Amino acid sequence: MAKVFIYDTTLRDGTQGEGVSLSVASKIRLAQKMDSFGIDFIEGGWPGSNPRDMAFFEQIRKETLSHAKISAFGSTRRAGVKVSEDSQLRLLLEAQTPYVTIFGKTWGLHVEKVIKTTLAENLDMIEQSVRFLADGGRKVIYDAEHFFDGYKDNPQYAMETLRAAERGGAEFLCLCDTNGGCMTTEIFEIVKKVVGGFKIPVGVHCHNDCGLGVAVSLEGVRAGASMVQGTLNGFGERNGNANLTSIIPNLILKMGVDLNCAPNLKKLRDLSLFADEMANFKSDSRQPYVGASSFAHKGGVHADAANKVKRSYEHIDPSLVGNKTRVLVSDMSGRASVMMKAKELGVEIDSKDPSIKKFLDELKTLEFNGYEYEAADASFALLLAKFLRRKKENFSVRGYRVIVERDEIARRTRSEATVKLDVDGNIEHTVAEAHGPVAALDLALTKALVKYFPQLKDSELTDFKVRILDSESGANAITRVQIETKDRNSIWGTVGVSDNIIEASWQALKDAVEYKLQGLSQKPNEAGKDK
Repeated sequence: MAKVFIYDTTLRDGTQGEGVSLSVASKIRLAQKMDSFGIDFIEGGWPGSNPRDMAFFEQIRKETLSHAKISAFGSTRRAGVKVSEDSQLRLLLEAQTPYVTIFGKTWGLHVEKVIKTTLAENLDMIEQSVRFLADGGRKVIYDAEHFFDGYKDNPQYAMETLRAAERGGAEFLCLCDTNGGCMTTEIFEIVKKVVGGFKIPVGVHCHNDCGLGVAVSLEGVRAGASMVQGTLNGFGERNGNANLTSIIPNLILKMGVDLNCAPNLKKLRDLSLFADEMANFKSDSRQPYVGASSFAHKGGVHADAANKVKRSYEHIDPSLVGNKTRVLVSDMSGRASVMMKAKELGVEIDSKDPSIKKFLDELKTLEFNGYEYEAADASFALLLAKFLRRKKENFSVRGYRVIVERDEIARRTRSEATVKLDVDGNIEHTVAEAHGPVAALDLALTKALVKYFPQLKDSELTDFKVRILDSESGANAITRVQIETKDRNSIWGTVGVSDNIIEASWQALKDAVEYKLQGLSQKPNEAGKDK
């Protein structure tokens, strides 16, 4: 198939998604990351819509990009305004980007009811705006907004809007499924007709309102489109834009399409995680290709088969996109799952060791009682080490106490935790204060141990989750607490379960410290990157 160009609009359309916000610095860093990956076009924002976008264009001009072309985004001139007098078109030129992307109306409903002009005037607006920007030295990508809805309503007029853009000097005609409501067959048939009717290249810009954003984008390429617009991780308004982290590997690995970013495909997962980090989002573990769960096996039969023949339960080699196989342990696990998980954690065990049977029985009992180890590899590793008699006891707990005090006059809550430990025969009795009881316990535990184990200084609690397991029991419900801890080398998860939330938290905190002291945290935990 002919080369297809990838056009990313994360920095503009992606930020229209609920909860998505990128600072200028984050936009610059993300643009640099996309450039190094091999994205062809990066849409930086809409000059004039907000100060942040204009600041981005000013700063990105100072950067040296190796491949990507930056594009500013805007609309055709306003109805009833001369193109030379339209302020937002002038701002597009002032952005000084090599490419400019503008959208215009395709659907008569929008022309007459939304921008309240005539069909003829709309055609003039498109042609004149494209020509104004082209005469200003810019290469123009024309986004035909609501193209598919407009085509279904009036195919002749929809095609006329594209011809207007072509007459104006557009270099690409991009067909937008703005409402995200089209089916795959509709996209294929309409794109094919447009491609056959124009000499300049055609692209597709799709949304995910029907859950088909990726599928309709691929159909557009199959019908002859040579540009795909989308966002990283599917960021975008409503249900999001077409997800490039799914589109790119599908085009390369499944459809054999020539993309400029193909040599860097192994960096795809890293790019996805970086985009989430810049947006301050928790990564979706179920993202196709790049999610932590994409190649995770839980059922014993699946894990065993995948261990013997990878492709029996994995549609691609996960390393092709920078991912890896993971084994999840639960009450559905068998001996093969435990063996694979131990290997993943760097623990060598004998499959014939009778301790494995006892370990499996204990694991199933703990899972039945509410423990879950899918996001608590550290607690799993400690449990396994205990049954294999490889766990060194660095300290023992004599007791702990937590007091929570509320001063209603000062409107302040204070927590105090006392921890009593035995460390090599030495009794350590420490106290610490914090706003919350878990933070106070964490501080007291570290304070008691740090003089014996100074490596604890660089450990930090980074996440704390609580799950009520039997809500019908009310305040006496069984509670599961999952904690995430990190140091300079890695991130690890631990778990605790009890009908007392402080006890559940203590179990998870103690496991986090034990894991560090066992030296197990020296091996980076890739799954932790998705937290």
